[in-house]
Amino acid sequence: MNNYQPYFDLGKLIAKYLRKELTTEEKDQLEQWLQADTRNQELFRKLTDEVTIDSELETFEANDKDKAWQNIVKKTGFKNITRKKTAAKLWPYAAAIIVLIASAITLTRYFNTSGEQKMAIKPQKDLPPGSNKAILTLADGSKVVLDDSKQGKIANQQNIIITKDKSGELVYQAAESAKPKELPQFEKVVMNMLATPRGGQYQIVLPDGTRVWLNSASSLKYPAAFVCNERRVELNGEAYFEVSKDPSKPFYVKTATQTVMVLGTHFNINSYTDEAATKTTLLEGSVKVTGNATGASAKLKPGEQAVNTINAIEVKENADIDEAVAWKNGKFLFRNTDLHTIMRQLSRWYDVDVEYQGNVVQKHYRGRISRNVPVSEIFQILKTSGINFTIDGRKIIVRS
Repeated sequence: MNNYQPYFDLGKLIAKYLRKELTTEEKDQLEQWLQADTRNQELFRKLTDEVTIDSELETFEANDKDKAWQNIVKKTGFKNITRKKTAAKLWPYAAAIIVLIASAITLTRYFNTSGEQKMAIKPQKDLPPGSNKAILTLADGSKVVLDDSKQGKIANQQNIIITKDKSGELVYQAAESAKPKELPQFEKVVMNMLATPRGGQYQIVLPDGTRVWLNSASSLKYPAAFVCNERRVELNGEAYFEVSKDPSKPFYVKTATQTVMVLGTHFNINSYTDEAATKTTLLEGSVKVTGNATGASAKLKPGEQAVNTINAIEVKENADIDEAVAWKNGKFLFRNTDLHTIMRQLSRWYDVDVEYQGNVVQKHYRGRISRNVPVSEIFQILKTSGINFTIDGRKIIVRS
């Protein structure tokens, strides 16, 4: 019997479960398998997760479908079947089967109903995903390392108390003892900076109530209190903003290439210096994007994206909102995304360098997967098109 036959049989059961077509006997078989080991329950949860299934389905719809199918057949050992025959026969319930096939090696550690038989596969080195961590630099230059373990009061600046709450956000609030009239009488603006390393992300509530999600390898510079007739912050990298409305104090976000002016709105800015353009994507409200060098400007409506290059600002009317904010929602989302762009995202989130060896063809990918998985699970999506990955310390080597 083919070594992967148990995966195929289990795949059929799970696929029928997803379609609500299990017979009484099949329900008993699936229940028996689930009760045999808690690892089976974890595998079942993974294989019936909507994000996992969508990821595998979109992977199969990669540009090079024939090569992707050949890789799947090679993995499974089902050499006597063809894509045309199988796609027609299995596609109505292929989600779970493709998940099993494409992820079989990665998930072997979970698949063990008897506790006696395991496939002899040498595990590859792996890298864990990023987490909530950042460094807060206060006005006096002192630095506070923030991670999941720190909670409570961090500092007090100009009657503004800085705390980290239970939800993990960094929060700036006026002290209860501070009178409103005291707040605008500061002699100078006191600046703070929140910076995330590669492999980190963080959330902050600014003094005006504005919420900011900061992606990995990014920094946000802002005042400890907004005391003037405007609110200004500076961003390097990527952040998602939910700006608190205050018509009397417009909110400005300055990056290396542009300045965004808003009153109260939700938007995402991707301004990494290793990307070809700065992208501002609007979800709610209205913003004005102005190029720092050219002075060119554009007003955005919800659903639009400004792509700011050295020479011009282009407005995309039907922007892919889900893709723009996928990181903030804990996902990687690839929709015809080129390999180098994907690897830059992985480099930031998994804190690794990337090296290309040989003639690596620039392929494009479709897929969706959680950011809270080891990097090897991302590789399972990319490998279907024949690209190979090796982990060497904190370096990913990419080969065709």
